[in-house]
Amino acid sequence: MTASSTINKGDSVLHQNVLGSRRFSNYWWASIVTLGASGFLLAAISSYLKVNLLIVTDPTQLVFVPQGLVMGLYGTAGVLLALYLWLVILWDVGGGYNEFNQETGKLTVFRWGFPGKNRRIEIESRIQDVQSVRIYIKEGLNPQRALYLRVKGRRDIPLTRVGQPLSLSDLEIQGAELARFLGVPLEGL
Repeated sequence: MTASSTINKGDSVLHQNVLGSRRFSNYWWASIVTLGASGFLLAAISSYLKVNLLIVTDPTQLVFVPQGLVMGLYGTAGVLLALYLWLVILWDVGGGYNEFNQETGKLTVFRWGFPGKNRRIEIESRIQDVQSVRIYIKEGLNPQRALYLRVKGRRDIPLTRVGQPLSLSDLEIQGAELARFLGVPLEGL
């Protein structure tokens, strides 16, 4: 969940946008990997052709076997990783929304996945089947902070984004807002 929760239509619909892979850090790392991989590939090509294709250094002095070849392999691996990162950003994997509609009595959790038959991930349920909103907190080397929806007859449904954990105050505020809107208890505090 992000900070963009909106309640409208006479306070009967709660719509929460969920940030997917289109976040600044992913753009940053995709750009850095692209630049680095391009540099390695251009160094390998320069080493092979003995023509300087780089601005900052002269790789024509490198022996193609083994140095240029290894740089070419690193560059190829980097380009493949960069391609993956850019495609994940393009497809907005993990992005979507949570919508809770009191008028219709339905809740919808929607996320975009990888292309294929399961690209659209959509979970619908009745609001009256919601038992509670659960806060999950795990501290340590790999901290996790997330909100889950406990629904009758289903596994817990994750509501927050994957990646950078939310601050404890944001998590508590969002969990309390959702529990109050749905009229269910907040667990895990």
